[in-house]
Amino acid sequence: MMSSSFNIFRVGISFVIMCIFYKSAVDSLSELSPQKYFSTLQPGKASLAYFCQADSPRTSIFLEELNEAVTPLQDYGISVAKVNCVKEETSRYCGKEKDLMKAYLFRGNILLREFPTDVLFDVNAIVAHVLFALLFNEVKYITTLEDLQNIENALKGKANIAFAYVRAIGTPEHRAVMEAAFVYGTTYQFVLTTETALLESIGNEDIENAHLYFFHCKQVLDLTLQCRRTLMEQPLTTLNIHQFIKTMEAPLLTEVTEDPQQVSTIHLQLGLPLVFIVSQQATYEADRRTAEWVAWRLLGKAGVLLLLRDSLEVDIPQHANVVFRRAEEGVPAEFLVLDDIDSLISHVESNVHVEEIQEDEDEDTKSPNMDVQDDEVAETVYRDRKRPLPLELTVELTEETFNTTVVASDSIVLFYAGWQAVSMAFLQSYIDLAIKLKGTSTMLLTRVNCADWSDLCTKQNVTEFPVVKMYKEGKNPVSYAGMLGTEDLLKFIQLSRISCPVNITSVQEAEEYLSGELYKDLISYSSVSVLGLFSPNMTTAKEDFTEAGNYLKGYVITGIYSEEDVLILSDKYAATLPALLLSRHKEGKIESIPLANSHAQDIIQIITNALLETFPEITVENLPIYLRLQKPLLILFSDGSINPQYKKAILMLVKEKHLDSLTPCWLNLKNTPVGRGILQSYFDTMPPLPLLVVVNLHSGGQVFAFPSDQPITEQNLLLWLKKLEAGLENHITILPAQEWKPPLPAYDFLSMMDAAASQHPTRKDPECTKETDVQENDKKQHEDKSAIIKEPIETLRIKHWNRSNWFKEGEKSFRHDNKEL
Repeated sequence: MMSSSFNIFRVGISFVIMCIFYKSAVDSLSELSPQKYFSTLQPGKASLAYFCQADSPRTSIFLEELNEAVTPLQDYGISVAKVNCVKEETSRYCGKEKDLMKAYLFRGNILLREFPTDVLFDVNAIVAHVLFALLFNEVKYITTLEDLQNIENALKGKANIAFAYVRAIGTPEHRAVMEAAFVYGTTYQFVLTTETALLESIGNEDIENAHLYFFHCKQVLDLTLQCRRTLMEQPLTTLNIHQFIKTMEAPLLTEVTEDPQQVSTIHLQLGLPLVFIVSQQATYEADRRTAEWVAWRLLGKAGVLLLLRDSLEVDIPQHANVVFRRAEEGVPAEFLVLDDIDSLISHVESNVHVEEIQEDEDEDTKSPNMDVQDDEVAETVYRDRKRPLPLELTVELTEETFNTTVVASDSIVLFYAGWQAVSMAFLQSYIDLAIKLKGTSTMLLTRVNCADWSDLCTKQNVTEFPVVKMYKEGKNPVSYAGMLGTEDLLKFIQLSRISCPVNITSVQEAEEYLSGELYKDLISYSSVSVLGLFSPNMTTAKEDFTEAGNYLKGYVITGIYSEEDVLILSDKYAATLPALLLSRHKEGKIESIPLANSHAQDIIQIITNALLETFPEITVENLPIYLRLQKPLLILFSDGSINPQYKKAILMLVKEKHLDSLTPCWLNLKNTPVGRGILQSYFDTMPPLPLLVVVNLHSGGQVFAFPSDQPITEQNLLLWLKKLEAGLENHITILPAQEWKPPLPAYDFLSMMDAAASQHPTRKDPECTKETDVQENDKKQHEDKSAIIKEPIETLRIKHWNRSNWFKEGEKSFRHDNKEL
């Protein structure tokens, strides 16, 4: 179950239907000749081929259903095409009439399986059969109770089981189970049957409907005991199965001490209510046993939490022993007095039933994202679910091993939750990081699954997932606040090898530092090195620079020089002390910036601005950074690398200060495909490229396009911008004023990216040490006292456009923060 000999993504799949050209077939099916098709086959890659000799109306219905299957199959990495048999080419699959009624599944040029086309009767059957054939290791088909018991016994103490009964292969319910197996097949053993006798033997006599059971076998260590079974009571759809499994992955019982109205769990995100069992110190053990029993009874229907009244800051009515909170936002919690468990279960189930009825009534009108977090992060986890992760490259920590491990060695600790999609997506990036650092880093990479060790995570002040903290002996832990990706975390770890500004002790060392020689292995992670120059008696200025360097640790290389001969450097680089020297390694330039009367916040802002590129390529990752400038974007859209002449023209305008009120940038559609959707939202249809536009996100939402019949030259661009300033150009569209928000606040990825751009982790101690410095400290338990300094000043106070000059038509002010381009 856990290892598949057919890895869909690593191997790759093509779903190719070969048939004659039929006019009613849709254009979305790519067409190939037999020779072309077989020339594209590669070892290890799979395809499904359907051959036809001549025009045949009998294939039209099949092709229509196949067209419907194109999109869902592509969602699973399976491409769809048709191959036309032609007289000039011969193939044994373009043979007899009876062969026209079969589809052939290949891997490379090896035939794996034949499908009669009558079993591929609709889109559900096509998707179900294809996935069923490819997931032969993940989904076990059984016919007897003995088969089920053997699988159950084999997996006790090892893994859980998803057991499904469907009335027939190829039904919508069968497809839903296969799609779930595609996502969760390496985590759970899927078992499938169509035998009514088997369903009845486990106590379910409803053979008219499909059913799904979750067998909790992983926690069963005694082979004589039966695995607990939880029945999914909703219809078998892909979404319902996903929701059901998510509730099975969530903690059975969680202890909380906060206001029930402020608690957020996966259950609320899935549209399920929360039940709080109110407890107190004197009856804690009995209350916990009761809560666990209630949690098993309500598993899949509601989240159950143990609310500790003694440590609660919010008053709970003294008579109340249960708090019930509905999933709807804004509905106040109910304080109940229930005498027994059955009445509690009845109350919850009756309310859940009402919510389900209301959902059904509103199904046609409500947004599909109202109740379920439907984001691309979860999709990434699904798509990579077969990717084997070498978890052995990181050390799994427990409550018993945590303190001894982080004391014994400098450690990076990932705190995550095994049931959360964002955590699992980042775990993949974290393992990629371990692969990159294998054998090269003295930093120990570790991880804590907070679903298993919630108390440990609470002690370490972990309140959201995922979180990365850096632990060094004698220092307070540092929380990583960057983007959740391999490269960003790798940069943070590598640059954190130098804590605070490095103390440079000679002019020669300073020159090596500025040239990049001193830390040449880190230059790839920081394109700018910052050196502060101070006279020995400039105590306050040095303290401010040290604070700024500590704030930016892990994000840029900083150094400080304060020797008696500092004038040698200040004279060479025409710097008035105190000053910053910014060494831009890619450009080979060193510039000086005076620091007179500059406090730590000002220095941070100067350095942060210096890290921004003059004409950057906009990506999903860096867009929030440039949006924070609060200036209109001058974007050059290009399908690949930009013309050097265009770049030269724009950089010249930047140099001449004509673009100070804009943020010039470019977007490569090959690197950032979402740009196509952006352009289509501007123009309705895809315009020819390259294309230059001005997008005023923060004051009016107008979008202006540079005339496509004019070449992008310095002179033409300057004249166009002056027309914009004079209000002589018409906008092509106005972006709507609503904010771009996630479906649920628990996954506010834009806020996370904003935090990455505006916050940098720091430590409270200001000492500056080189990588080679060693400090002796007593080993002690690490309790998280990490601090992330709040933004001390508004980021980049940039003067907005004078709207009376630039946009005569946009008199009404809108707020466009965090809005989609």
